[in-house]
Amino acid sequence: MATDVKSGSINEASERDPFNNNSYGTLVDSGFKQVNLPILDVNDFNERIIHGYEDGTAEKGLPADLSVARSLIPAGTATLRDFSYIAPDIPEYITENCTACMDCVTQCPDTAILGKVLSESHLEQKLAEISDEADRELFRKQWAKTRKYYDSSKKKGQDGGVFNIIIDPSKCKGCAECVTVCDDDALEMVRKTDQVMTDIRKSHRMFKNFGPSDEQYVNDNLLIDMMLKENTHIYTGGAGSCAGCGEGTALRMLCAATGAKYGDQWAIAAATGCNTVYTSTYPYNPYLVPWTNSLFENAPALAMGIRSRWNQAGMADKPIWCIGGDGAMFDIGFQSLSRMLASGMNVKVFVLDTQVYSNTGGQASTSTFTGQNAKMSLHGKQVQGKQERRKEIAQIAMMHPRTFVAQTTCAHTNHFYRSVLDALEFDGPALVCCYTTCQPEHGVADNMASDQARLAVDTRAFPLLIYDPRKGDTIRERLSLQGNPAVNDDWYTDPKTGEVVDFIDFCRSEGRFAKHFDKEGNATETLQRSRQDRLENWRLLQELAGVLDKKKPAGGAKASAPAKAAAKPAAKSNGSATGLSAGSKIKYNSGGQWVTGVVESTDPVVLSLDDDTEIRTTPDVLATAVAEGLVVSG
Repeated sequence: MATDVKSGSINEASERDPFNNNSYGTLVDSGFKQVNLPILDVNDFNERIIHGYEDGTAEKGLPADLSVARSLIPAGTATLRDFSYIAPDIPEYITENCTACMDCVTQCPDTAILGKVLSESHLEQKLAEISDEADRELFRKQWAKTRKYYDSSKKKGQDGGVFNIIIDPSKCKGCAECVTVCDDDALEMVRKTDQVMTDIRKSHRMFKNFGPSDEQYVNDNLLIDMMLKENTHIYTGGAGSCAGCGEGTALRMLCAATGAKYGDQWAIAAATGCNTVYTSTYPYNPYLVPWTNSLFENAPALAMGIRSRWNQAGMADKPIWCIGGDGAMFDIGFQSLSRMLASGMNVKVFVLDTQVYSNTGGQASTSTFTGQNAKMSLHGKQVQGKQERRKEIAQIAMMHPRTFVAQTTCAHTNHFYRSVLDALEFDGPALVCCYTTCQPEHGVADNMASDQARLAVDTRAFPLLIYDPRKGDTIRERLSLQGNPAVNDDWYTDPKTGEVVDFIDFCRSEGRFAKHFDKEGNATETLQRSRQDRLENWRLLQELAGVLDKKKPAGGAKASAPAKAAAKPAAKSNGSATGLSAGSKIKYNSGGQWVTGVVESTDPVVLSLDDDTEIRTTPDVLATAVAEGLVVSG
């Protein structure tokens, strides 16, 4: 039936169709009859189309109607996808060991672990609504009384907060990343027996039914706690990425940081690559924001077009992220990226840097390290892997007019969130390049994404940096290397062993460099050249940031040992009273300069400094630092 054209409803599309053939999106000036067509019937999609894919009847049973023919996927349909059958083991929460550090929640690539804090009285109210006594006791035991939320609140005369993390069995792929990043032994992998899965499913339903975290326990100053807020859960899980995928964690954290500031009022323009394949495998979409994909090579241009139209429509304050891998941004779409950065337009770019073309089988890109064994640059007798030096996209982006640039990793949580939030705040183009572990192409285990990202920073393979044009007129004023260990030295010295950690140590830990070592563990000449390349790149950054002239002479590393020791987790200890609690503002004496920050956690101790450094240590070490005046209440 013909009707008048209605203005922009989000669920309708206005169309003039001369043949009444429901061909979506035909706009002409002739006076044909006007019809309103629903963009997509979401309930029908979820019930008919997804069900058809789940039971295997979609290929023959679904007609090529308006919903199917256009390949549109509603937001968040990946929540309906079930991965519980693909792994034999699943994480189990050990409540008494938990310190509520939130590392497991943050580093999970599949949104399979979520955290929640409720007041003790609120929890008891919820438990009282459960009629089955056995279930009630099962759920009660899963809430931890931690120093971070319970003890600190009690000391203030407030209701203690109890903390819980839950495993979503339908999203967990069994990578065990959460177990690896937990320094408190609060998670362990257990076999999926019928009873284990029954209890986990019950607990997951309970967790969802208990509502959001109580606001009084969610501190906006603690970036590590960001995912306690439900508006940060923009990436639902259910994507088809590999188990433990480093890109998955990066996308989750990107969505969380943007969601914390803008809710769902932003969008993604994605370059073809691994990220588009596992997040848009029909009919599953893990995003709760608008998402589109054009080509491999033109995502920045696509984002510019969206930005222009939004500005015309009065939506200049709505962010758009252009996302792509190193193949799309370093190589195929490099010209498009450069043009966008030079335009001055308010478009944000997020690069998933795996150092290979992950989606097409691991071919070498210009991001690939010298000597790396990758397709198109295979290691052989005559040529030992890639011979070219790695392109540094961050330094290239810095040379574009008034462009915010950051290089970060998910393992450096505070630096990552600060990079993304500052990029969003910056009025103009911004590029955030994130190191993302690709297990099959790097030759590392499924649970090692975070550890390898941290090691990449420690060994100068991938230095952290933030370049903010708002900080001054010179590169030295704009560029910060804070967050890197031993920022004034060539290499980082492990405080536990006293040994220098360099790029060769990074290569020893990954299969992509395995052919460069003989039986005695000696590295090839090619790998030594690669080590020198990484050192030269680090020294260039030091010079640009104005720290090269502060380099210490040989043997001078001892002076920075306390900071280095704090950068790596130490053994657990009950520690001593410091007068500091989670949320306390502090000042830290870093090489004679005072840096402000906040205490994220007291056991383990996590200090987030405003220069984007994150310090992790034990209560005893913190007590010593307070006693010596290196850390004071701010």
